[in-house]
Amino acid sequence: MIPCDESHQQPEAAVAATQTALKKWEKVREFALGLPGATEDFPWGETVAKVNKKVFVFLGVTDGSYPMGMTVKLKDEAAHAHAMTSPGAEPAGYGLGKAGWVSLPLEEKGSPAAELLCDWVEESYRAIAPKKLIAELDAR
Repeated sequence: MIPCDESHQQPEAAVAATQTALKKWEKVREFALGLPGATEDFPWGETVAKVNKKVFVFLGVTDGSYPMGMTVKLKDEAAHAHAMTSPGAEPAGYGLGKAGWVSLPLEEKGSPAAELLCDWVEESYRAIAPKKLIAELDAR
């Protein structure tokens, strides 16, 4: 018989995948919030980063109720195509996929590294941010 305190533990591989995903999520969140004019908000119980009151990255939830992931707007065709080759990537729901939004799971084996995810967050930011904030970013 399995002791009660061990019966609900996740397999070690799943815990490691979740910890890796959380580290990526934290890096991406920190990067996004470091962009000019970026703010954090929590609509629908999700974490999002906004610029000029518009979302440029959906970061989902970290409470374990859903797999960790992020959604970004990629207007550049090459970046969009590259993102769509990521394990588990798909066009975002609610019709957002038609406008270039891509949902990327972070816990999938072979999911992109945090650096690439940050590149995609920056592209999404550039698609949403006003020109003066993009100029501020370029001046850094």
